[in-house]
Amino acid sequence: MNDALDVALRLLAVFAVFLVLPLVVGQTEHKVMAHMQGRVGPMYAGGFHGWAQLVADGVKFTQKEDVVPAAADRRVFQLAPAVALLPYLLVLVAIPIGPGEGAVGVVVDAGVFFVLAVMGVGVLGSLMAGWASANKFSLLGALRTAAQLLAYELPMLLAAASVAMAAGTVSLLGILDAFEWWWLPWQIVGALVFFVAGLAELQRPPFDMPVADSEIIFGAYTEYTGLRFALFLLAEYAGIVVLCGLTTVLFLGGWHGPFGAEGLGWLWTLLKTAVLAFVVIWIRVSSPRLREDQLQRLAWTALVPLALAQIALTGVVKVVIQP
Repeated sequence: MNDALDVALRLLAVFAVFLVLPLVVGQTEHKVMAHMQGRVGPMYAGGFHGWAQLVADGVKFTQKEDVVPAAADRRVFQLAPAVALLPYLLVLVAIPIGPGEGAVGVVVDAGVFFVLAVMGVGVLGSLMAGWASANKFSLLGALRTAAQLLAYELPMLLAAASVAMAAGTVSLLGILDAFEWWWLPWQIVGALVFFVAGLAELQRPPFDMPVADSEIIFGAYTEYTGLRFALFLLAEYAGIVVLCGLTTVLFLGGWHGPFGAEGLGWLWTLLKTAVLAFVVIWIRVSSPRLREDQLQRLAWTALVPLALAQIALTGVVKVVIQP
């Protein structure tokens, strides 16, 4: 009974984090973009530093009419936002934020494979939305999403495999237990490949070809309004939290602090995740969108070879240096 209660409390805590952190990232993106681009509008809602901007956005979405196109596949159209959002909740359940099994919602032995597989499911939400909308621009955006997933799933998996090789386990807890700070110099390429491929899977700039407003209006989400559209935005911000959390756990030591400073525990995980989330926002503000051919070329001629080279280097280190 106590074990069941413990698991229930951990899952409840993960759910609370899932509801709060993506909203914090969304609010932060408003503020960071406002400062970097000189757009001070988000600084006024609610007075001091625009603290009510998030509330204003929520009220705006709830007031908008919920429209379903007459020619759309209604059931698939309505289900797509949930399919896009829920996989990130499942991934968050498996990410450890501190030492021991009590700091993770559910312990998954093959955690690396689980989180990468479930993250790929989220893309189905975009495919469902584009196909069910009965809109050619939406369908084109969905097809771009599929092509992007196929291109960037492989380097992301290979990069994660390199750190799993270094740790000798595919368990996220096991990787953190085995982590050594001297891994950073020779795993940095894998970390960059994983992070860039993750941005592409989330369709974040400069990889936002599936939602290129200058070409296909807003891609798979063109026909969505109100709360259903807000759920797709929430899925994007939840994806940022998950990507940054996974990068922290796999490549940055998770709850391990630098220079032996382990006392902060799970706060180290949150701090590293927050810094990476800021980098994601910074990239959005400062990077122009890639062309479709550039996007595919980056994946197949740069990221995949780099990920394979990282695996080869990891094999050499495991045999020659690391016992």
